[in-house]
Amino acid sequence: MNMKKLFFIGLILTGMISCSNGSSTKQSESDTETVAVQTIVYELDELLKVADQLLDQNVAVKGYVTHTCKHAGKRCFIVGESQKTSFRVEAKGEIGGFNRELVGSELAITGILKERRLTKEYIDQMEEQVNKKAEEDGSAESCQAELNNISEMRSWMAENGKEFYSIYYMDGLNYEVIE
Repeated sequence: MNMKKLFFIGLILTGMISCSNGSSTKQSESDTETVAVQTIVYELDELLKVADQLLDQNVAVKGYVTHTCKHAGKRCFIVGESQKTSFRVEAKGEIGGFNRELVGSELAITGILKERRLTKEYIDQMEEQVNKKAEEDGSAESCQAELNNISEMRSWMAENGKEFYSIYYMDGLNYEVIE
């Protein structure tokens, strides 16, 4: 009889342990869902302020589509509320391409944040080419916009103590239209 009681107590304990492990698993799943829901969707202007800290990480950004590439739609460009800075998104992951109908739409895009660095030497070469083009065809007006961009790059480099200018972009994995 004593053995039967021990066996019965053992079964009850095993059942209790199984139940507590099951609820622990359910709790973990619930925690995971909570984390997924709490993903920060950055406004573009805010993302660019902290982009250097988020390189090669999965981030979400929202912005307004200003352009999609004509041929295969393999990239689009978005701007934030200020509309001062354009941001390139490459079609990767679940994104087969960006339709032209998206122009003007606000998107929430999830992807991997990337950086391309333009060195001081590269920027110097750009400036030489722009000046040469202006001399050859007299297109001073169009070249002035490019020279202004180069000047802004150099100012940013000086203000930030960098020997390069960062261009941030995203390998987009998926997106949804915000309505």
